[in-house]
Amino acid sequence: MKYYIIAGEASGDLHGSNLMKELKIIDNQADFRYWGGDLMKIQGGQIVKHYNELAFMGFWEVFKNLRTILKNLRFCKKDILEYKPDIVILIDYPGFNLKIAKQLYQKGIKIAYYISPQLWAWKKNRVHSIKKYIDKLHVILPFEKDFYKQFDYSVEFVGHPLVDAVNDNSVLQKPHPQIDHILKTDTRKIISILPGSRKQEISKMLPLMAKMANKYSDFQFVVAAVGWQSMEFYQSLCDCSKLKFVVDETYALLSESFAAIVTSGTATLETALFKVPQVVCYKSSTISYEIAKRVVKGIRYISLVNLIMNKTIVSELIQHDFHEKRLKKEIDKIIFDIDFRNKMMNQYNELETILGKGGASAKTAQSIYHMIQSK
Repeated sequence: MKYYIIAGEASGDLHGSNLMKELKIIDNQADFRYWGGDLMKIQGGQIVKHYNELAFMGFWEVFKNLRTILKNLRFCKKDILEYKPDIVILIDYPGFNLKIAKQLYQKGIKIAYYISPQLWAWKKNRVHSIKKYIDKLHVILPFEKDFYKQFDYSVEFVGHPLVDAVNDNSVLQKPHPQIDHILKTDTRKIISILPGSRKQEISKMLPLMAKMANKYSDFQFVVAAVGWQSMEFYQSLCDCSKLKFVVDETYALLSESFAAIVTSGTATLETALFKVPQVVCYKSSTISYEIAKRVVKGIRYISLVNLIMNKTIVSELIQHDFHEKRLKKEIDKIIFDIDFRNKMMNQYNELETILGKGGASAKTAQSIYHMIQSK
């Protein structure tokens, strides 16, 4: 079978790679063409565009890059039609993927969507587009099935793929020379900094996060960097004299961390599943933030941890709350307050129970393969 997959972000690359791995188990003739990243490359097939060309964050940033986005949409549609896949698999990345879905629907191409757009946070009217253009939606958050049920739309809850990714012992059993070197040369406990993967968010988040290294001499601060951003870029953003960096070893870093400062996104859930106390931070451009405030209705949290639990488990420092004094106050709590740490750990255990035992990638692969067979 021929599979065309579109993942436009680092998290989509992770979930796409695991889905590809499971599809190859079911279908030994699987042929892949995709938009994704290095993890998907490992699974084989032909990469069309790397997600580092696609990741535009925030309303204003999308507007500034609108010409590039429209060009990518035209190219993507043309590429899919020339490839003639048995199915197109869209992974998150809703601004782009929902537009592609509409265009492909008109051509009669079968479409599966893996990881629902967060329509429950904003643009609920888009549910009608999903019902019309998507043949099967696979959701990963437990409350999403009930959300879509309100609109008389049946979706399949497969569980969260990060449960499998974090529990994959083979990832941690691989050599991690950067982490091993840090542990051998410095015995202080690690506070990890996860500033995100997009250039825009790293630029917004890392400078302030890095300042915390000057305030805690009894801890070492280690930044989780991504390989497709240059080290010169990271070093241009902050004083690196008291920081250490690891590249593409985030899970190994989290497995050794005592606490973490995390940019809101998939990383907040990964940090929770590794049972690392964290402070969640987020800051966008002023224009994007003001637009988001007016668009997002009825949502109390931005971190996946708090959203899934529907209560405050981890502190969220958003926009104007993300400043040096407040950040230090929250870090003090997660590293010095034993009761606070223990409470967070217990709530992480509850979160893990809600997310289930895993198997999301395998369940989704089976469902997608069945879609093709029943076609």
